[in-house]
Amino acid sequence: VQLQASGGGLVQPGGSLRLSCTTSGRTFRDFHVGWFRQAPGKEREFVAAHSRPGYGTVTRYADSVKGRFSISRDNAKNTVYLQMNSLKPEDTAVYVCAVTRILWAYVDDSRQYTNWGQGTLVTVSS
Repeated sequence: VQLQASGGGLVQPGGSLRLSCTTSGRTFRDFHVGWFRQAPGKEREFVAAHSRPGYGTVTRYADSVKGRFSISRDNAKNTVYLQMNSLKPEDTAVYVCAVTRILWAYVDDSRQYTNWGQGTLVTVSS
């Protein structure tokens, strides 16, 4: 599975962006999909994840983005979206999507992900 993230850019605090993660390969439906981010000088951190179709529509969010970010999935388009609202300067980072087949309990652990896409830069600044 190959992945490509897009949709990043410069936005003012309080603004919104929608990131897309488009995948190739017919096995997309077998994977949970996660978004991670890495800010300059910081470690990669979990942002959100969406379960594979066979697991139901289950999502998980980092505490820092709950209530502001929303992850969704369009299996017909092999695409996962991350809607980001009420953006803050601390949301500035490179956002990367990835896929995994591991147990849902571990979807916030980046070490469990097998395929990663190239990131897209989100800058929140006035």
